[in-house]
Amino acid sequence: MELLQGEAFDALFSAFERDAFHLEVQDTYDTPDESGPFQLFLRGEHDDFGWFQPWLDLVRHATSAGRTVRRTRVVTVPHADYTRWGLTVAEHNITAGEDVRWLPRHLVDAGDLSADDFWLFDDALVVFTVFEPGGRFGGGATTRDPVIVNHCRAVRDRVWQAAIPHHRYVETEYVTA
Repeated sequence: MELLQGEAFDALFSAFERDAFHLEVQDTYDTPDESGPFQLFLRGEHDDFGWFQPWLDLVRHATSAGRTVRRTRVVTVPHADYTRWGLTVAEHNITAGEDVRWLPRHLVDAGDLSADDFWLFDDALVVFTVFEPGGRFGGGATTRDPVIVNHCRAVRDRVWQAAIPHHRYVETEYVTA
């Protein structure tokens, strides 16, 4: 595996040809880049989402070129504060062109998931997201190993089929509970 960081990681989103899929399996992420905006949310204060623009620009660039960017978030119900915040942030992802779905953890067998978050690009490249002990995003560990790629493809297919599109999910009992 090769660790890609910074611009090398970001370049993945320009290099893929058809589809980028992200699986998130943690209920909370303690990344320093998100700490301030998350605290604003908890205090009910306004966030201009300026911190999020670089990601949204990557998504807009990819989707305007006809490529898809998809994400499934596996979450515990009732939601942690971070998940509640993620529901508001997802609106910006969607506006930029990303397809976001949610999968309540109790609706999926843990054996049907990956223990780690990953990106799957064009059904050929898996990039496991790496976080440092303090929570800072450390980059992505890449592999084209066919066994790992096939496993991640199968996980993607199972969770994508079971997950609920964002616009429907926000109206479910999982959010209103």
